[in-house]
Amino acid sequence: MTYAIQKSRNVPAVKALQATGLEYAQSFLKDLGIEYPEMFYSNAISSSTTSSDPKYGASSEKMAAAYAAFANGGTYYKPSYIKSIKFEDGSTKSFDSKGVEAMSPQTAYMMSSMLKQVMTGGTATEAYVPGTINAGKTGTSNYSDDEYYQVQKESGVYADLIVPDETFVGYNTKYAMAIWTGYENRKTPLYGSDLNIAKQIYGLTSSYLNQMYGAGSKDFDMPSGVYNNGSYVFLTGSSTSNVYNGSLGTSSSSSSSDYGKSSDSSSSDYGKSSDSSSSQDSQQYGPDASTNPSTSGSNGAENSNLNTSTSTSTSTVDE
Repeated sequence: MTYAIQKSRNVPAVKALQATGLEYAQSFLKDLGIEYPEMFYSNAISSSTTSSDPKYGASSEKMAAAYAAFANGGTYYKPSYIKSIKFEDGSTKSFDSKGVEAMSPQTAYMMSSMLKQVMTGGTATEAYVPGTINAGKTGTSNYSDDEYYQVQKESGVYADLIVPDETFVGYNTKYAMAIWTGYENRKTPLYGSDLNIAKQIYGLTSSYLNQMYGAGSKDFDMPSGVYNNGSYVFLTGSSTSNVYNGSLGTSSSSSSSDYGKSSDSSSSDYGKSSDSSSSQDSQQYGPDASTNPSTSGSNGAENSNLNTSTSTSTSTVDE
């Protein structure tokens, strides 16, 4: 699974959804603020929905908040725009978002462990800032076969890969950020260096946040019930033998000891978000890609980085 996420493989994502079941997956996503009127196995690699209602599907804002739950020990905080109001008499009224346990701390930590390796040796190395600890996932949408040839003909772009939009969602112990790049006109394609813009924006922004606020300087807290063995994380009591021999290396010893460090990171409040987005359906290659983005950018006659619209949402932790 680590290698599949690192390389953004589609088949393992579909198999994972099959093993989980559509009903449970739908309920799990709802606890993370992402709703579907109904789910299909194609949703393993696509956030398209059967309804155009903006309350359904994924957006940059929703993805930032959902990924923040991984960093927050499994606790989800609904995005809010106002943290508190201080009045002239000195009194303060707070508007804290109440956290909901969306997953176990063990699940959250194991996800973060896998998603960190997407940054250091997977599809998101351009988003990585050396010396920092970040985790994230790329997402690339695609055209249908009919759309693909129509877009080639109308745009005059015949690159090896042309797509309608590209996303990246990343996080550390202080911030979660989702970036969408694309055009208002879905049939104006991204290609070449355009496909790296979302990752580069995350890298530049996280570098700044690291310098200013130390974001990414700390690793995620390991809860009890899991332990590290080489490049992998295992549940306590599980065997580490016969693991996949991929680019991450092989762990061949067996162990049932608890190497986990007890901690509680669920008190971190990632509940403040900005820049929500409107809906736009598209299919996805990446299992965790955010779609339904804001599409306020201009649609130029030529496809260039300057004409590309960017929608960014962040969730922050209050200390």
